[in-house]
Amino acid sequence: MAFKKSILWLHKILGLATGLVVFVVAITGCCWAFKEEIESLYLDDYMVEIQNKPILTPTQVKTIGSTVFPNNTIHGAIFNNSNEAIEIIYYDAEPEFYHSVFLNPYSGEVMHVEDHLSGFFAFILKGHMRLWFPKEIGEQIVGASILIFILIIISGFILWLPKKRKNLKQRLKFMWKPTTRWKRKNFDLHAIVGFYICSLAFILAFTGTIMSYNWMKYVVYKTAGGDKVPGFIIPENESETSLDSETLAIDNLIVKLKQELPNALSYELHYPESDSSSVYVEVSNSKDIFYDTDFRFYDQNTLEELETPGVYGKYKDAKVAEKILRMNYDIHIGAIGGLPGKIIAFLVSLLTATLPVTGILLWYGRKYKKEKTLKIIDER
Repeated sequence: MAFKKSILWLHKILGLATGLVVFVVAITGCCWAFKEEIESLYLDDYMVEIQNKPILTPTQVKTIGSTVFPNNTIHGAIFNNSNEAIEIIYYDAEPEFYHSVFLNPYSGEVMHVEDHLSGFFAFILKGHMRLWFPKEIGEQIVGASILIFILIIISGFILWLPKKRKNLKQRLKFMWKPTTRWKRKNFDLHAIVGFYICSLAFILAFTGTIMSYNWMKYVVYKTAGGDKVPGFIIPENESETSLDSETLAIDNLIVKLKQELPNALSYELHYPESDSSSVYVEVSNSKDIFYDTDFRFYDQNTLEELETPGVYGKYKDAKVAEKILRMNYDIHIGAIGGLPGKIIAFLVSLLTATLPVTGILLWYGRKYKKEKTLKIIDER
């Protein structure tokens, strides 16, 4: 009894301290679950007619992109099929700037400019990751709250366990009668719903903390037997000077990749940050999932493929520990299970959002009852 009272006290205090954060993170997580499906209903694909001429080279794309936003950093460019626009991605951390410019792949004409930091889903993501606070403050609050929420899930399961086996049925199903009071119904909603979603809520919270904390990523990776550096590392060039050629090596890279990997969905090329760093390309192999993306690195002078000491390389070479880290985001949003997985993630997030509400009502009901009892005693 003393142990359970201590657990109840811990569960109550932690729940009251983080309830609002958990509610916001869960609700915004619901909204994010079907982002791809919803955006496909109103966003254009920016298609063009295929022409009997070569598409723009990476150097030409970068030159055009530098004229659109000359004061911002070009993060990379996505090359799709020959009838789809080339997307230039700009990103700067301070001040935060995240835009895309879509170009006609043949003429270089600007077809569309998109601001990723505005609109409904940008608003939702800022709430989910940092509660709409400044990044350095909000991310710390969310990360710490989700870590605490993991303790709340564990303590909640301990409290859920009935003292006697005969009471187990009441913890597994709603047994309401017309005379059942709202406090009992609220308790059942908190306890029974919490039990059924606790394992999946734990997975969502745990995968969230892996994205929030590098130390958690390190612990998970090493525990799974990983022997590489659990991070993203761009290797240096192996050659010292470029070969004598009128065409830059990087301008042959997309052609080379399309010949070697014709079934890939897209090729996201990232321009080297210096003369000594390699070019890296994210080769997307599947629609709406990210874990099987190939990260390939090439000497910017010779296009010789290089190996990275980090965990993000070619998917076929990934071991179990690398695959766990790669799958983390897809597990977090439910995409790992396709549309059914996203539906499950949506429902779990929605039901998780109810737990702080029913928990606060439960706390208030007990507190109010105690105060009312004390008042009656005083009057007597």
